[in-house]
Amino acid sequence: MKVLYNDGHVAEIEKEEELHVIRHTAAHIMAQAIRRLHPQAKFAYGPATERGFYYDVDLGEEKLTDEDLQAIEAEMKKICKENLPIKTYELPRDEAVALMESRGEIYKVEHIGDLPEDARITFYQQGDYIDMCVGPHLTYTKTLKAFKITQQSGAYWKNDRENKMLTRINGVAFHNNEELAVWEKEQAEARERDHRKIGKEMQLFMSDDLVGRGMPMFLPKGYALWQELENYIKAKERRLGYQHVLTPCVGTVDLYKTSGHWDHYKDNMFPAMEIDGEEYVLRPMNCPHHMRIYANRPRSYRALPIRIGEIAHDFRYEASGTLKGIERVRHFCQNDAHLFVTPDQIKDEVSAVCDLIFDVYRDFGITDYRCVLSLRDPADKKKYHDDDEMWDTAEAALRAVLTELGIEFTEEIGEAAFYGPKLDVNVRPAVGAEITLSTCQLDFCLPAKFSLTYTDADGEEKCPVVIHRAILGTLDRFMAYIIEETKGKFPVWLAPVQVKVLPVSEKSMDYAKEIYAAVEDAGIRVELDERGEKIGYKIREAQQVERVPYMLVIGQNEVEAGNVTFRSRDTGESTTVSLEEFIARVQKETKERSR
Repeated sequence: MKVLYNDGHVAEIEKEEELHVIRHTAAHIMAQAIRRLHPQAKFAYGPATERGFYYDVDLGEEKLTDEDLQAIEAEMKKICKENLPIKTYELPRDEAVALMESRGEIYKVEHIGDLPEDARITFYQQGDYIDMCVGPHLTYTKTLKAFKITQQSGAYWKNDRENKMLTRINGVAFHNNEELAVWEKEQAEARERDHRKIGKEMQLFMSDDLVGRGMPMFLPKGYALWQELENYIKAKERRLGYQHVLTPCVGTVDLYKTSGHWDHYKDNMFPAMEIDGEEYVLRPMNCPHHMRIYANRPRSYRALPIRIGEIAHDFRYEASGTLKGIERVRHFCQNDAHLFVTPDQIKDEVSAVCDLIFDVYRDFGITDYRCVLSLRDPADKKKYHDDDEMWDTAEAALRAVLTELGIEFTEEIGEAAFYGPKLDVNVRPAVGAEITLSTCQLDFCLPAKFSLTYTDADGEEKCPVVIHRAILGTLDRFMAYIIEETKGKFPVWLAPVQVKVLPVSEKSMDYAKEIYAAVEDAGIRVELDERGEKIGYKIREAQQVERVPYMLVIGQNEVEAGNVTFRSRDTGESTTVSLEEFIARVQKETKERSR
């Protein structure tokens, strides 16, 4: 594929770089289409991304509809058919500013002001559309073969919520229509698995703008699922010596100034609230609270490691355009824990955390994942605590432990927490990009900030090391992941409703009620459908919509024989057994957590 570089030369490009150029060009063609249809538009940033492309646009007071997006896509196709040549040129800074000012491009002018004095300022033009860009791009608009506008959302200029909210228009682009068709098939599968769709059908959770965006509420069935996950992970942790605590959802600003979150994380926190002359914030994480619990009394090396765990409610300000069901929210619950250890306990404790992560993954059948050692960017003094010696020590220690444990990992710069390096376990879901479920972070920073100590064997005061870890990550995101992996067809032990009793008619209702009571007394989550609907409708709804693992169909034959007929959600087969045998079956699957 031939591309045009910003110095004017045309050359073949490496295969792995082609999609980036295609998508970058698509962003410019989309911008040209927007300008034709919405002449008042002012353009901010329009990059290619890993999944496609987008452009952030200021449309004034105008709001786009789905029909507007379709019109933009149609106009793009028109521009491609026109086969406009794409040209490039460079301008001195003053001429570049004058050109952008003459076209009303206030964001481009501001961007020029942010560039270094010696920066080259280059432009690409197709037809009457001119865009400031470093390229490279395709040479003709007709070369763009396969694309689609996907959605719109909000995005702050320069990703700063103090700036104006712009309209972000997203799209995808591929080499050809065959690749686009594959993508569309994947999207159809993603829609089928979407946890928001399934959650609504199964009545697991809801959201309400009056309550607040990104603040989901879990309905009875969703909370039953939630409780099973909470009980499951807490039981595993207790067996490993964790002590669970409950801490407040707020903290003073001074608490977060001490931890360093105020300097490094403030933009992701909700604004401070002043009460009685003191400032409080909704907490974005739990480590400062757990640090204070550790500091509550003197500690001896004999008591370490101390493992403090909590299913903790946290709050972070996420941009509205990034919110998604219960996967990306502003209120969430972390399966959080902090391990206070001596330096010579680091290896064993990190090893135990990794064992717990992979044990949980076996229980849930999670096999497609990769481990990443996330490191700081030494050049970024704003994002990370500025202590080179501490970082070198922490990164070397975690790298050495992972290597010694035989855990395969890659390294990524700039992905560490602000206070220390971490192991991220990234899981590849059935559809979509990978997500981070579990983390294990090594921290030499916060214990020192909070002046934490323990008395060593020689009687000296030493500072402990802290291991931050989350196994399920947040319960909200883990639940979303499990919903999409199973399409809502949870294993028996996890299902919000494990059994649904379905009387065929009023004649079998009394016996159905007896069955319901016996199953409930056995500790099984069960519902009785007393509606006067036809049995076929009841079965379809319980099996396909509510996704109940077992349906007990109670008719006259069951009344007379004193037994039950259960129908399997997964096979659709019906089997007649005694009530005792059926209860034993469900209890066994629940106890063994059978998948």
